[in-house]
Amino acid sequence: MSQQWLPASNTTTERFATAMFWLVAIFVATFFAWLVFDVFTNGISGVSLNFLTSEPTQFGTEGGIFPMICSTLLVLAVALVVAVPLSIASALYLSEFARGSWVSLVVERGLIVLAAVPSIVFGLFGFALFCDILGFGYSIVSGGLTLAFMILPIMIRALQAGLQAVPDDYRQAAAALAMSKTTTVWTILLPAAAPGLIVGLVLGIGRVLAETAALLFTSGFVDRTPTRLLDSGRTLSIHIYELSMNVAGGEPNAYATAVVLLVLLLTINLIAITVTDRLLKRKVNIF
Repeated sequence: MSQQWLPASNTTTERFATAMFWLVAIFVATFFAWLVFDVFTNGISGVSLNFLTSEPTQFGTEGGIFPMICSTLLVLAVALVVAVPLSIASALYLSEFARGSWVSLVVERGLIVLAAVPSIVFGLFGFALFCDILGFGYSIVSGGLTLAFMILPIMIRALQAGLQAVPDDYRQAAAALAMSKTTTVWTILLPAAAPGLIVGLVLGIGRVLAETAALLFTSGFVDRTPTRLLDSGRTLSIHIYELSMNVAGGEPNAYATAVVLLVLLLTINLIAITVTDRLLKRKVNIF
């Protein structure tokens, strides 16, 4: 066979692919570093203990962000209390009880579609269902339930991928020991798929903390500290939007609020990474 008909060297292809991956990684890291640098440079001087513990005045241009921190944490708590059990139950059913069935196929396609739905559509859905039909009005409950439905597709797919990554040898060994399906799921499969759950949890928390459009229609933008779940509340992301877009002279406090939100996101990610590493080490020791 002539040399000119030989396939191109795999080494050249691999080098090109590696170079492209590095370029993309460097671009993303550079953009993230620039974003963090810009936010911290313009906002770190405005962050103080008084800023974190006081209420806003003068439409948010003065005072602090304590009500917004409370509203953000309450909305996050409501969303996770609803989304975590539903995502675990759904992922277990799709991966372990309905694998390969038409039901699983239809639900998985539906999850893909839901994950691509714009957040403003979820906001209108939440307003129609929770605020209007169920009568919750603009409240923490309405915002949290809307975000729970928004992050469900992400969390289900992440946990489902984690369950599917567990080797079938674990399931076969459990069956050989006459373990029931429920016992196998709770004692073997879920601990082994814990990193997938953590990934879904991190992605869901990140989307909840950064969401603005859906909450404008559901939780409202009252800048007072909520005393109950049926009170309206302004989250950190909405506060940033309001100060930067609708309030003259609100940019300094908007940057300071963005610093707090960014630190909160980075802290949660760091905690999740640490927990994931420990779970992986524990899984290695167990299996």
